[in-house]
Amino acid sequence: MDTGIPQTHENPIKEIDVRTDTRDVLANAQKYLKRRKLDDVFICDIDAHHMEIEAWKDIVKYISSPVVRDHAERFAQFTGAPPFGINGDLGLLYQDVGGRIPHQTSQREEVPAGPDHRHLTLMQRAREAMGIHYQVLFPTPMLLLGMHPQPEMEVMLSEAYNQWLIDTVLSKDERLKTMLFIPFNTPKECERFVEKFSGQPGVIGFMVTSIRNKPVHHDNYMRLYRMLEERGQVLGFHAGYYWNDDSMRQINRFGAMHALSFTWCNVVHMTNWVWNGLGERFPKLHPMWIESGVAWVPWLMQRLDHQYMMRSSEAPLLKRPPGDYMREMYYTCQPLETDYPKAMEITFEMIKAETQLLYASDWPHWDFDTPSVIWDLPFLTEQGKRNILGLNAARAFNLEVPEKYRTRK
Repeated sequence: MDTGIPQTHENPIKEIDVRTDTRDVLANAQKYLKRRKLDDVFICDIDAHHMEIEAWKDIVKYISSPVVRDHAERFAQFTGAPPFGINGDLGLLYQDVGGRIPHQTSQREEVPAGPDHRHLTLMQRAREAMGIHYQVLFPTPMLLLGMHPQPEMEVMLSEAYNQWLIDTVLSKDERLKTMLFIPFNTPKECERFVEKFSGQPGVIGFMVTSIRNKPVHHDNYMRLYRMLEERGQVLGFHAGYYWNDDSMRQINRFGAMHALSFTWCNVVHMTNWVWNGLGERFPKLHPMWIESGVAWVPWLMQRLDHQYMMRSSEAPLLKRPPGDYMREMYYTCQPLETDYPKAMEITFEMIKAETQLLYASDWPHWDFDTPSVIWDLPFLTEQGKRNILGLNAARAFNLEVPEKYRTRK
């Protein structure tokens, strides 16, 4: 009988390295699920990742331009060549903390030969180990494409990736989903992507990579937002880091830059979204802010509300304080800042976490969170925990909740 709790992987491990099985890396997460008896808890992971460049030679075959596709395929034959078209970032060299977090360095675990793509198998292993029903998958190095010097390259690479992901991964497993990459530097192409990919297997929304310098309130985006609102699609802003940003170049350590950059990009986009009245213009489109944690949200609420009370004439479209609109948006929890419990409790209250916060693991990145990060919070009710771990996501994305999770034991 399917209890919803995965069986512990049988191969004992001595030391984790780049070849360690995902189920062994997450062995403690499996034990936690059994110990807490969480077999009736519906869990959705709204932010998980794969290293898409490992499949780059297959992805570039989907590039629409025959000239660029030929260039990409020839480029892959060069010894030591990086993935064609990807604009890298220095920060990737520091993610594994000098090799002390080996699963971040590379996932070289053995995957049996078969019809399924390697990435599909790896995601399924992680999903089962953490007791997750639905998992939303995002790329990793491509999160920097918003800073590519060639806007057309963002369009071609993201479209190729999107179609490859649908054909190779999402169409093979109905429990794997994605908020599909849209090339936000080119608004008309974003509209085309929404028309082309809406309703495709596993597509439950669309995602803007937040590392970019485009103002979200520009008139060029209004048709895109209306299209998403009319289709009932969620628009996510996935944060990232970019050490080459002028403000981040002043910082000389990766950890400090990482702490700021992942929030700052979303702070800017959120401020423009709220202050320019997009919450009034598109009242049924509630953005989702991904991988920024949550500690920044109360701070921004207070700053914007304070300024609005003194200068409301500069935000003529607003009918309420900015914080009211922010409390209607969605947030993912990862990385959850648990260091100051009282502050976190107040943060949850201010953002209406029991209805607006969604669990995210950020697996397999070095700072990932398992579902225990929510279930062990002492100030949440059990219903609040269930909402954050999965039911809020079901409501936001119109996901089917299986019967066994709807009937409480």
